[in-house]
Amino acid sequence: MPAVVRLLRDRLSTAQLRVAAIATGGAIGALTRAGAGHAFPVRAGAWPWPTFAVNIAGAFILAWLTTRLTEMVAPTRYWRLLIGTGFCGALTTFSTFQVETIKLARDGHTALGAAYAVASMTLGMAAAVGATVLARRHRYG
Repeated sequence: MPAVVRLLRDRLSTAQLRVAAIATGGAIGALTRAGAGHAFPVRAGAWPWPTFAVNIAGAFILAWLTTRLTEMVAPTRYWRLLIGTGFCGALTTFSTFQVETIKLARDGHTALGAAYAVASMTLGMAAAVGATVLARRHRYG
């Protein structure tokens, strides 16, 4: 066990370690999402690729992680909190997805807004199913 992990376990309570795991994952997820938005700014009336990409990626990661930790390995106290709750929770953004969809419709791009909503939900579910199958295939394959 790395020295930093031993030091943290010796000095912090379980509740503090859980909060630290969520906060660390959340910081990394939020920075990743903000970086995507900064690197690929969205023009008015255009497909919001950064939000679309992080939401699909987040659905994939969360489904894979949940399947893997639940079915394949003994669940740890902190991986699920670090990656699932923290990272994926901050990486994905339903509120931005909702605002972008409404903004597209209000700005006269109703078909694009509807396509964005349908594609986001459809591909998000497909990513989650695909990740689950992939995690289980590793187990049985």
